[in-house]
Amino acid sequence: MQRTWALVERELRRFRRSPLLMIMSMVFPMVQLVILGYAFGGNVKDLKLGVIDQDGRLPAVRLRELFGAVAANARTFETVDYSDPGKAMADLRNGRINGILTIPPDFSRRSLEKNEPRIALIADNTDNFVAATMAASLNGLVSAYNAPATPERVGPKARLDVVEVYPYVPYLQYLLPGSIVMSIFMMVIIGGGIIYIDDKARGLHEGYLVTPITKFELIAGFNLSGTIKAVMSGTFVMILGSAIAGIPDPFAPLRLLRLFVVIVVTALALVSMMFLIMVRVTDPLLPRAIFGLLNTLLFFPSGAVYPPQAFPAWLRAIAAVDPFTYSVHALKSLLLKDTGFSAISGDLLYLTVFSVVAMTLATLLFKRTL
Repeated sequence: MQRTWALVERELRRFRRSPLLMIMSMVFPMVQLVILGYAFGGNVKDLKLGVIDQDGRLPAVRLRELFGAVAANARTFETVDYSDPGKAMADLRNGRINGILTIPPDFSRRSLEKNEPRIALIADNTDNFVAATMAASLNGLVSAYNAPATPERVGPKARLDVVEVYPYVPYLQYLLPGSIVMSIFMMVIIGGGIIYIDDKARGLHEGYLVTPITKFELIAGFNLSGTIKAVMSGTFVMILGSAIAGIPDPFAPLRLLRLFVVIVVTALALVSMMFLIMVRVTDPLLPRAIFGLLNTLLFFPSGAVYPPQAFPAWLRAIAAVDPFTYSVHALKSLLLKDTGFSAISGDLLYLTVFSVVAMTLATLLFKRTL
């Protein structure tokens, strides 16, 4: 163990002499958390809705008053009046407005006759988020318009009451677990994989092996040093990110202990995976080239930015073997639900088994290359 810890000390000293590497590995996930959290997590507002009123009578005026209330309060959209349908359609195609609401000439007559009055929404569906937000808002307005002024004397109707188990979770908090795992992954690749390949290209590994250091001690030293650096990065992002995202009671000792255990196990799993990928690599440019590919292949299918239940079958298969998936799930359970180890035991088991299998294969492949 003395020889192994000597290797660990050498790697950490080298790491300490590269402050820019430390800063980039820790700051980039924080920047990603803040930018993505606020860019994707808000409600869509300030849309422009063109209105073509071909009726103009009292029921149509009442409907337009509801639109004005939304524009003044919720600010989901603001209305723009049009008298020429062709001009409105041209503005929609050119992106000046986001949708067109048409009130047909017979709307008031059908409303008074209770003969299914209809209005039409023409939406720019090249942006599904905008189109869905506008359709949902207008459906709510139509329901409010249809509500009777006085309660009807009819039997009770079925109603759904939604009970939320946890307080409202903003997207910034939802994204935090993925950012923690990303910080660990960046440190593993930049502070572990790239340095490992550079040392290998310079022949340092062969130099180690002419000393009393064994191959197992060499692998263990690299693994421990990479894990320590990754744990440092993940812990930093976890503490600072919890404060920025507004996690309730983020520094409770028991919660911090559980989070630290997940970070350590995640670091071991990703370091082992890195060694398995890099152990046969000799080109120092390859780790830099595959960083973006690994980031996309591991981060996005994990459920860090979108629930995996919406994925197609082939992408769910990738998520099922992706160690990011289990790390993100464990961190979400601890950060967003404040659960215990019983809720994440399956995640910890998978990550532990993954680490053992990947490290064993990496060691065998390392022996065959020397």
